[in-house]
Amino acid sequence: MLKHVVMWRLKDRAHGNDKAVKARLFKEKLEQLSGRIPGLLHIEAGVDFSCTPSSYDVVLYSEFADREALECYQTHPEHEAVKAFIVEAASERVVVDYED
Repeated sequence: MLKHVVMWRLKDRAHGNDKAVKARLFKEKLEQLSGRIPGLLHIEAGVDFSCTPSSYDVVLYSEFADREALECYQTHPEHEAVKAFIVEAASERVVVDYED
């Protein structure tokens, strides 16, 4: 099994929304991918509440059957649609992929 963890810091304004609204939309859009992409076994997103200088605003935790499933996810049309929203709204992104 492969784990894919991503964290984003959001721009103060994008898509005409403030950070809190964008973070909620991020979470909703990511979690709507559940059951729609082959090999994506689990997906959850969380919104930070601590708001410290070292915090990121949104985190994604997902599990994939294998590396091939992660590669398919990266280019899947449903993920691409969410990615377009994310790219415009995020100012920073960090990612960790690891096998369990």
